[in-house]
Amino acid sequence: MGTLARLRFAALAVVVASLAACSSSAPEPYVERPVEPLYNEAADALSRERYNRAADLFLEVERQHPYSIWATKAQLMAAYSYYQAEKYPEAIDTAQRFIQLHPGNKDTGYAYYLVAICYYEQIVDVGRDQKSTEQALSALSEVVRRFPDSDYARDARLKLDLTRDHLAGKEMEVGRYYQKRKQYLAAINRYRTVIEKYQTTTHVPESLHRLVESYMALGLNPEAQAAAAVLGYNYPGSAWYQDSYALLTDANLRPLTDDRSWITRAFDSTLDTLF
Repeated sequence: MGTLARLRFAALAVVVASLAACSSSAPEPYVERPVEPLYNEAADALSRERYNRAADLFLEVERQHPYSIWATKAQLMAAYSYYQAEKYPEAIDTAQRFIQLHPGNKDTGYAYYLVAICYYEQIVDVGRDQKSTEQALSALSEVVRRFPDSDYARDARLKLDLTRDHLAGKEMEVGRYYQKRKQYLAAINRYRTVIEKYQTTTHVPESLHRLVESYMALGLNPEAQAAAAVLGYNYPGSAWYQDSYALLTDANLRPLTDDRSWITRAFDSTLDTLF
């Protein structure tokens, strides 16, 4: 064999070896497995907290046996496994697919609840974007609306209160930011949002006091007096009311109800002048 022939043979051997290496690392061929052992293996992985493995196996149940009674349950269990793995987007997508495919299933309420909880778990501090908080609010509200008498709805109502408080806290943070920079109209708009949209939250007393401060800074004393009157009526013992009252009296003013004020109307009160 000549030199050129030997080189060609060697090159061919390298190519064959490379192809063999590639074939040895290729995915294993599809092998269908009986549904019950496959589902049980997924459940075992879940119990062992191997959540990613469990999700893969549950989805494999659905893929291999799509018309089995196990497939429907496996799909929801895959969503739950993703949730446990903190893979929230995957959990949401899988649960929403379950809802679309099985809207009348007895476990659909749990699927809605799981979507809501995934958004809720992604709520971040008030200093950052609140998209997940808004999504959690919407999803939790959907659970309460669709399944009002369920255990899911009872838990969702509790989480709704916390979610609203979080959103109100974000509005307050932005309002304070504007107020410190003497952008009082922008600040008032934020505090107004707290009062009109999140009136059951813990941030309302402060928002009323900040309105007193902002309106007085703009020389809109009647609005400041109305805000203080509402604050005193609803939160008479709060430190925020004491601060508002002191601010007004230092300017020779006092809290005064004004039924024409948006603040009074927002609280749906028919207050008399109490001071």
